[in-house]
Amino acid sequence: MTTDPIVDVGPVAHGGHCVARLDGQVVFVRHTLPGERVRIRITDRSSSFLRADAIEVIEGSPGRVVPPCPFSGPGLCGGCDFQHVDPAVQRKLLGDVVREQLRRLAGLAWDGEVEAVEPEALGWRTRMQFAVDRDGTAGLRRHRSHEIVPVDACLIAHPGLPRVLGRTWDAETVEAIVSSTGDRLLVTDASIGDEVEAEVDGVVATDGTTRGGRGAVTERVLARDYRVSGSGFWQVHPDAAATLVEAVLDGADVRPGDTVLDLYAGVGLFTTFLADVVGDDGSVLSVESDRGASRDARRNLHDLAQVTLVGETVERALRHGELGERADVVVLDPPRTGAKKAVAGIVALEPRRIVYVACDPAALARDLASFAARGYVLDGFRAFALFPMTHHVECVAVLKKTGFDLR
Repeated sequence: MTTDPIVDVGPVAHGGHCVARLDGQVVFVRHTLPGERVRIRITDRSSSFLRADAIEVIEGSPGRVVPPCPFSGPGLCGGCDFQHVDPAVQRKLLGDVVREQLRRLAGLAWDGEVEAVEPEALGWRTRMQFAVDRDGTAGLRRHRSHEIVPVDACLIAHPGLPRVLGRTWDAETVEAIVSSTGDRLLVTDASIGDEVEAEVDGVVATDGTTRGGRGAVTERVLARDYRVSGSGFWQVHPDAAATLVEAVLDGADVRPGDTVLDLYAGVGLFTTFLADVVGDDGSVLSVESDRGASRDARRNLHDLAQVTLVGETVERALRHGELGERADVVVLDPPRTGAKKAVAGIVALEPRRIVYVACDPAALARDLASFAARGYVLDGFRAFALFPMTHHVECVAVLKKTGFDLR
């Protein structure tokens, strides 16, 4: 019979776990905190490292709290990483991760802190996708598994979401959405009864087809409304969009008459506010390849004559010269994998400022290193806790060209 070993826990690592060592081998341990002594159960083995859950806390950290969610813990729901951590300590851990990624991958020193955004613990997630088991019961997946954990409530879910749990569904997934204006949608291929349909404003199939009611929601940011179709991309924290808009505008320092590129622009969130600043004498090129998001962007930006929509991948548009020869400011919000293939094309436009919005600090750090190798240095950096209870963090990095006069 194998005895579950005891380890001393080291620093937090990117991915929602901490680093420990067992007989000289690295172990990534979930459900623990730096400085703790815990008993672990190995969940996965590879030639270079182990994965494990902390199943008993022998010596706890002052930052540890009782998880508010009964479905959080070893072998249970994998949606949250830090239910056992005080929110202020969560932000410290996120800051440590960001610092380490910047130092290790980009050679950058950052001494800032991850900023809290309300709500900072529970009830924030405005878009939730539930998995459905063979019995039709909706739940959430275990960590690194396709197994579904039946749950009767999700504490990070926004209270205004349509009710999914406690009902039977004849489809593999059900996504629930509530917008900042109170619109409620379901995205699913499941059969929808009259009772459920009466509770929502619309039902959309997973292929984007509107099945009943409205096929989109209205999101409001700083008095501006945006149409977002079905399960199209939108920030899931209710205050994320406004927080990021303000951070981007502050970092971009856009001026009237500027030429600005908004890359990976989605439905046009940043484009709108950038266009307001450049005015009638400036221009904003809004680049988005996703067809659904591009359709929404046309509706959201139709009243802004200074905006040109480019329905193409960023990399292709840059490579084929569709974005012109020069730009004053470039804003980019790439997918989690980063913008590696776009860096050279952006630099070739010689912008005086680049503002990079990122949801993965490792991909961001690698791209910052690429920008630095081409003459763009970090001129500002902020990080926001927009995904409380999880290891995810949103960052906004501001770059300037070496030796460029920004006055």
